[in-house]
Amino acid sequence: IQEEERRMASVAARKEEERKRESHKQTLLKEKKRLTICNIARQWEIQQNRIALVASLNQDKDNEPCQINGSAAYVFPEESRSLDTILSSAVQGLSVLESHLVEVEGDTLCLYGAGALECLDRNWSVQTAGIIVTVSFMFIEFDEIVQALTKLKIKFPNSVHLKFKETNLMMLQQFNALAQMHRIEQLTVDPQGNPVVNFSLWKYYVLFRLNHFNLQKINGVKVTGNDIVMAERLFGILAYVASSELPHYRMLSLIGESRRKQFHYLLEGKGKKSGIGSEESSDNRSGGESTTRATLNYMTKDFHMEKLEEIKERKTFCQTYVENLVKEAADINMKNESLQKLWPQMFIELVRDAVIEIRNKNSYMKLCLQRITDQKQ
Repeated sequence: IQEEERRMASVAARKEEERKRESHKQTLLKEKKRLTICNIARQWEIQQNRIALVASLNQDKDNEPCQINGSAAYVFPEESRSLDTILSSAVQGLSVLESHLVEVEGDTLCLYGAGALECLDRNWSVQTAGIIVTVSFMFIEFDEIVQALTKLKIKFPNSVHLKFKETNLMMLQQFNALAQMHRIEQLTVDPQGNPVVNFSLWKYYVLFRLNHFNLQKINGVKVTGNDIVMAERLFGILAYVASSELPHYRMLSLIGESRRKQFHYLLEGKGKKSGIGSEESSDNRSGGESTTRATLNYMTKDFHMEKLEEIKERKTFCQTYVENLVKEAADINMKNESLQKLWPQMFIELVRDAVIEIRNKNSYMKLCLQRITDQKQ
């Protein structure tokens, strides 16, 4: 009996040891995640020049959450700060922290830091990619997110909810970039790090520009029919003015061959109502993006700089080309003026030489015959 009790006690002790080891492992992973997020947040704050450099993240502060902009958004209440010797030594080994973090929590894909966008280049399993419904972006410049939206909609076709926090959403124009997604049912823009939410009409602009998505919720608030009507009243004329100011070839490049007839119908002014053509209403019925709204797009800073550089190069080329033409024209004009000045004297000399040459007919005839003979030889 004592042997059996010792064996059972040994098994129980071994299980308890394994449980503690697993608990330590989970706590270590949570601590590493906390430190990584804090490191990403610190790098973001330094990059944005909003706060001074904070103390090193390796310092372990008992019972004190990681403070970011005075908030305790990244606290893990279930974990204990009084770790045993094994955990403490393991945490000390986390001196090199990641600059980004990718995490899948249920049906939510959380991306922390710009480097996390590289995960969109990975080969995701069909099952994992299929369950992702919500994609959360944190501490990533919105312009960098825009460049990854095409990959996002391909990798995660079922994603319908986008969350933005600390992404530098500052202008209503930036929401235009979201129109390239397949579909969006919910949009969440956290006030933290996104000054655009300070605009009182930002939700109405989102509803207007992304009308073809039929958004259900914005920041957790259900969208009503009155909201959509108000959005159309506020910004409907904006899209019409933007489309009317574009050259025809630009409009045709936007709508393509299949929609040229609708475009001509819009130009003729048929079926206009509140600045919206019948072409737009037909697009809305079919669930597609309207042509007039498509003219409201967003250009990232990098792309804008490339365009400016391209325009600068073209301007330099045109200026050089015109300068060369002007110089060539000036040279021709100078030669012409010189010729006009010299021509009277040259004409007199030509006439004089001709008269002297033919004054003696016999000599002139012999000279001509000699020239003919020389040519035949």
